[in-house]
Amino acid sequence: MNDIQDITEALLQFRNERDWEQFHNPKDLALALSIEAGELLENFLWKSAEAANPDKVKEELADVFAYAFLLAEKYHFDVKEILLEKIKKNDVKYPVNKAKGTAKKYNEL
Repeated sequence: MNDIQDITEALLQFRNERDWEQFHNPKDLALALSIEAGELLENFLWKSAEAANPDKVKEELADVFAYAFLLAEKYHFDVKEILLEKIKKNDVKYPVNKAKGTAKKYNEL
């Protein structure tokens, strides 16, 4: 077994013990993910990145990951596979010789 499977299984066990699967349809998981991402952003609002409380950032980031993993599980996505696929797509969109050192979007390179 790998770390991603271990995490997903722990999340599912936690969810199932509480009978929360009934609330975890893809739409609501996506909404929860977005809300948690907003809560993560609150840690940076009106301050420098360095002023954010790392413990609070860690807490909210864990929530973001949790909902992302649960949403991936709903669709039977392999998290490692979809991330590696996305990296390959981005490698094509952002070739090193054009993208290195710039924050421009791929269509502006």
